[in-house]
Amino acid sequence: MEPQAHIAGVDEAGRGPLAGPVAVAAVVLDPDRPIAGLADSKALSPARREALAPLIREHALAWQLEWVEVAEIDRLNILHATLAGMARALRRLQPAPTLALVDGNRLPPGLPCPGRALVGGDAREPAIMAASILAKTARDALMRELDARHPGYGFARHMGYPTPEHLAALRRLGPCEAHRRSFAPVRQLMVPSLLD
Repeated sequence: MEPQAHIAGVDEAGRGPLAGPVAVAAVVLDPDRPIAGLADSKALSPARREALAPLIREHALAWQLEWVEVAEIDRLNILHATLAGMARALRRLQPAPTLALVDGNRLPPGLPCPGRALVGGDAREPAIMAASILAKTARDALMRELDARHPGYGFARHMGYPTPEHLAALRRLGPCEAHRRSFAPVRQLMVPSLLD
């Protein structure tokens, strides 16, 4: 009997924000246990995402969540750090994937299996949809924790994105340890001596 193909969907949440890590998820769905209601996480309400996330973890053949921390983002840049996180998530999946479907137009280097980049994949491919939901719900939960640790920035409301509220808080309070120093709106507010 031929071994079952393990097709992993890969997506991230949090590339655009000025603060917090990027969450990357890889998911291999079980064809015998379909999950109703999967869609691109951005098209779902927060309540629907929160309801689907545990179903994905319970019903998937495999799933893996990886964090791309602020220090890695600042060291490598956001694109290369996110791609590195995607490759890590795929390498840690058990059972190992036989094909990776990655949302976007770039494949990460160092994949443990063949891969295909799918532009708009989070709206077309159920495994990528599932990965986008796991990444988004995990990141939102972490940003709520960071909001409690760093009050005044509003992380629980804007999730670190450069909203007018966030930019005003940055100007008022200065960056905290959760901010990405390599992103221009944060870098411009740094004390010059701290950049050396």
